Amino acid sequence: MIEPVLKPTLIDLQDVNFAWHAKAQPAIKSAHLQVEKHKHVFLRGASGSGKSTLLNIIGGIVTPQHGQVNIVGHDFCQLKGLQKDRVRADHIGFIFQQFNLIPYLSILENVILPCRFSKLRRDNAIKRSGSVLEEATYLLNRLYPKGKSSFHRTTSELSVGQQQRVAAARALIGQPQLIIADEPTSSLDYDAREAFMALLFDEIKQSGSTLLYVSHDPTHQHLFDSVVDMSLINPHLELAL
Repeated sequence: MIEPVLKPTLIDLQDVNFAWHAKAQPAIKSAHLQVEKHKHVFLRGASGSGKSTLLNIIGGIVTPQHGQVNIVGHDFCQLKGLQKDRVRADHIGFIFQQFNLIPYLSILENVILPCRFSKLRRDNAIKRSGSVLEEATYLLNRLYPKGKSSFHRTTSELSVGQQQRVAAARALIGQPQLIIADEPTSSLDYDAREAFMALLFDEIKQSGSTLLYVSHDPTHQHLFDSVVDMSLINPHLELAL
């Protein structure tokens, strides 16, 4: 097991530089970001401001060429690939903009997938609901308040908005320490969007999770502890462009 270094910040980026290849202009340059444990941060920025690249760095999907990246107590610049995979599986829940659902699996199978890769999240789900399946069903019922359809259908049968709800339930299951939400309500109508936000904040309140929420839509930013603009994190963007 990889032991974390206990720090008051769950996300700590210092002087981070990243370019997608050697001859490319930096997508992220001299970036700094600190997010304390249990805080809820709304990250906003125009298209092309480096938001998706920043999330890839925080999630350990890419490694910057320079700087320090400490996430949930782990130095991601020092960990090897499999070690980062383990930290990510145990401690980070992603709501991807493109969902990344497995189309041949059922709705329920997609939601419980993180618990197949993480004993910690599996144990958390069982502790709260008695079984992983019951926990997945609970989360889905919160996101589908009208009980529209069976959760045994494959995700290939779902609308874009329905897929987004499944992706949210998958990220929340097992109460990970850090939730990263990338445009999580972009495909939802008003009622579904409000149900999602209610579930998201209820879940993170119960679990004490830290939330990094990225959106172009300022509608819900008043719900957050702080609002951070990408121009403050990535001050050299104009030079990069």
